[in-house]
Amino acid sequence: MARRSGDCMKCLVIFAVVSALVVCGPALYWKLNKGFAGSTRKTSVCPPCACDCPPPVSLLELAPGLANLSVTDCGGDDPELKQEMEKQFVDLLTEELKLQEAVADEHTRHMNVTLAEAKRVASQYQKEAEKCNAATEICESARERAEALLIKERKITALWEKRARQSGWEGE
Repeated sequence: MARRSGDCMKCLVIFAVVSALVVCGPALYWKLNKGFAGSTRKTSVCPPCACDCPPPVSLLELAPGLANLSVTDCGGDDPELKQEMEKQFVDLLTEELKLQEAVADEHTRHMNVTLAEAKRVASQYQKEAEKCNAATEICESARERAEALLIKERKITALWEKRARQSGWEGE
């Protein structure tokens, strides 16, 4: 997005320079040409022109308008230019929409890949949890059997110790 705004800014600067040259260029050309021509030729075949043309607009008068320049202002008097600018604007909007669609598609693809990976990992963890639960149950039942055998062995040991004491055994 920053690249496009930089390109847009370059276009505006180029447009401003070209506009200034188009507006001021002919006046400067004739002024310079008249100055050089006046010094070389004092007598002119043509009489001086009497026109009611407005003075050329200076660059300083254009500068405030450049800050407020928008696409809708451009070519407002010329229908062909206005139509061309609208086409370019529509093309830019179409390109922007295509880019946003491409970004959304890439985002969706990334989300789908991430979701599939999350499901795979969750399934793996579920299998590991089931294995762990099964092993825990086996261990618990083995512990219970061992505890029962220990209790049984203690009873048998106590019985044999009692018999041994009755037979005269005094212990260690």
